[in-house]
Amino acid sequence: MPRVKRSTKRTNYRKKTLARAKGYFLTKSKLNRSAQEAVEKALKYAFTGRRQKKRNFRSLWIVRINAACHLGGISYSKFMAGIKKAGIELNRKMLADIAATDASAFAALVDKAKAALA
Repeated sequence: MPRVKRSTKRTNYRKKTLARAKGYFLTKSKLNRSAQEAVEKALKYAFTGRRQKKRNFRSLWIVRINAACHLGGISYSKFMAGIKKAGIELNRKMLADIAATDASAFAALVDKAKAALA
């Protein structure tokens, strides 16, 4: 069998791992095996975190819309049903932005939702 010398591949692999682990605590930023484990775990958390961010923002938008709806005297679920029946195609992100910045426009949307339900 031929002899294998791994100098550049091994060095590049270690450099990449340790560069990603820069700033980690103690051996996680110094030793290759510890750093590799920490980096893999961090990448896994980053992947799940990107998905959780979408959930968290959606729930935040719902909370903001709900608070504005209750000021208008209607529940969130009835408001969303009324908006759909009225044919207004605004997503929750836009509705939450309108609720936070322009109360009179949101009040008009609440009135349209109530009219569509009646």
